[in-house]
Amino acid sequence: MSTTRTSRKTTIEQAPFVIPDLTIKELLSAIPAHCFERSALRSASYILLDVVVIASACQLAYLLEDLLTPEGPFNLPNVFYPIARFAVWALYSFIAGLFGFGLWIIGHECGHSAFSESKMMNDVVGFIIHSALGVPFFSWRFSHARHHAGTGHVSRDEVFVPRTRSELGLPPLDPVKEDLGGASVSEEVMKELWEAIGDSPISAAYYSFVYLVWGWPAYLLTNVGGQKRYPKDTHHFNPSAMIFRPDQRTQVVISNIGIIMWMGAIVASISHWGFFNVLKTYLVPYLWVNHWLILVTFLQHTDPMLPHYRASEYTFPRGALSTLDRSLLGDLGSVMGWLGAVATHGISETHVVHHVCSRIPHYHAWEATDALRKRLAQEGIKLEGRPGGWAEMYRVFRECKFIEDEGEIVFYKNARGFAAVKPVFQGEGTTSDSGVEFIEERQ
Repeated sequence: MSTTRTSRKTTIEQAPFVIPDLTIKELLSAIPAHCFERSALRSASYILLDVVVIASACQLAYLLEDLLTPEGPFNLPNVFYPIARFAVWALYSFIAGLFGFGLWIIGHECGHSAFSESKMMNDVVGFIIHSALGVPFFSWRFSHARHHAGTGHVSRDEVFVPRTRSELGLPPLDPVKEDLGGASVSEEVMKELWEAIGDSPISAAYYSFVYLVWGWPAYLLTNVGGQKRYPKDTHHFNPSAMIFRPDQRTQVVISNIGIIMWMGAIVASISHWGFFNVLKTYLVPYLWVNHWLILVTFLQHTDPMLPHYRASEYTFPRGALSTLDRSLLGDLGSVMGWLGAVATHGISETHVVHHVCSRIPHYHAWEATDALRKRLAQEGIKLEGRPGGWAEMYRVFRECKFIEDEGEIVFYKNARGFAAVKPVFQGEGTTSDSGVEFIEERQ
């Protein structure tokens, strides 16, 4: 991003984002018909895959723990045994958490009726999988459906809702000193915003870590990251919360019963096998599952290049196309990128098509994504972000601070008040695609 300095303002060159003007029929017609077919047997095979990998990794970890004892065949010195044991279980928890997130995705597909053509099977399988992972299945399914219906809508989306300038308590926008679209900002305002937001590498790293560890339970329990206009008693365990219709409250109670059973199973397991065994075989991988869930979903919906819409400019297709595909762990190399895609069933790599039609099962999403990308390319639209990982989480956390209270199509601004992207409508003659990357402004 190039900048030109004047005595009063710094102006940046913004990349264009092509605002879609496509109908949902046009988007769906680009996808091969067989991609919408669902097979319960094929879907179940992926549950088996995930469970076998996790169980095998667990058995291998216990075996290696025994082999690496000082009395074992490797005659490992006493001083190295704790280190070796920690390394074995750390690797296991990473693998189990990654494939455990894959199980989470299968439960997620059940919530979208993408697992099977049978509603009862979708509900039963989804309830079992998600309850076993500490997720209130029906409650989450209802709020998640609202998210899909209002993705990218400033006042209707359910999660990863950007904070506005006023919500952060920042000084009101002064048109004389800064541009509404974030292309030019005076040095005075830059300094004022920077000091108010307090953006530093240490704070960004700290809050990214906290968000990755506690973001999911905090969202379920207190609506963190959700709509700011909801009452304080809004959470996924309250049957009377405004995110649920009256006819959905019984299923919310059933979800709560599933969570009570899950907690009881953990307590019983600790009583039988001991806390440390439960910690290393289930609780630490469970934290990894929550970590992947937040990292993947946050990066799918948060980026300087993604637009957020207010009512007059919002349509369902525009909301569906305000998401990103990313290669999970691709920044760590092709092998890790392959592992991330296989273990999590491509949820990060094929997320845009999932928002276009959430009933497409993951095993068809790859082909559907290829077809949809070709159609979008005809309009100059490219929705592939940087590889998803910890470095990208840190970058996005720093570059996405707030949106303006005004404007019908808005983009995130950083701590100095700049927006990396500007909206361009179809047919306005731009030859650039919208797969832009934010390059940090150089002062």
